Amino acid sequence: DDLKFPLIFGEGKKARMMATIGVTRGLGDHDLKVFSSNIHIKPFLSCFPEVRVYDLTQYEHCPDDVLVLGTDGLWDVTNDKEVAGVVMEVLTSYEPNDPCRYTMVAQELVVRSRGVLKERGWRLANDKLGSGDDISVFVIPLGGPGNYT
Repeated sequence: DDLKFPLIFGEGKKARMMATIGVTRGLGDHDLKVFSSNIHIKPFLSCFPEVRVYDLTQYEHCPDDVLVLGTDGLWDVTNDKEVAGVVMEVLTSYEPNDPCRYTMVAQELVVRSRGVLKERGWRLANDKLGSGDDISVFVIPLGGPGNYT
C-alpha cells in the first residue's frame, strides 16, 4: 500500500523495477532501495529462474521445429509472434536438409531487431526504435535436417 507507482515503470529497455533498477541488473544487490525512499527492492526480485522442462522424446519433430534462445536485445523489440513469423519465412526459403537455414534464421532475427541506422538512431521497418542492446540469437533445431521423428 505504501508504493506510489507501478511495480514495473517504463517500457522496453527503459523499464525499471519500482522506477529504480532494470530487473536483469538487480540480482544480488541486497541493499538497494527504491528511488527516493526507504523501501528495499530485494523482496521484489528473485534469483531463482523459471525453469521449464521439455522432453524431446515425448514429441515428434520435423526440420521446421526449432527452439529460439535470444538475449534481451532481441526480446526488447521483437515479440514471440514476430519471431515465429521470421522463423517460418526464412526456413521455408531453404531446403529442409540445408543446415545453414538455422543460421540464416538467427541472422535475420538479429538484423530485424537491430534495424537500420538513421539520423534518429537504430530504427525498425515500422520506424519504431530498434534494439540498442547486444543481440545474441540461437536457433536450435529440434528434429534435425531430414529427421521427422
